Amino acid sequence: MENWRKSSYSGPGDGNECVEIANSPTHVAVRDSKTPARATLTFPPEAFAPFLEGLKRDQ
Repeated sequence: MENWRKSSYSGPGDGNECVEIANSPTHVAVRDSKTPARATLTFPPEAFAPFLEGLKRDQ
């Protein structure tokens, strides 16, 4: 069982833009907190930081 937590960068206000993350020794998972049963992105731990950096550049 993964321990999901809301990202601290999920947006202001009432949390309508929240994502949740969970990590384990083998992967980092990301999902939309409004629809947690839908698709989840998973990354090897070493690929998660470059993924975030790519998102920051695209803003």
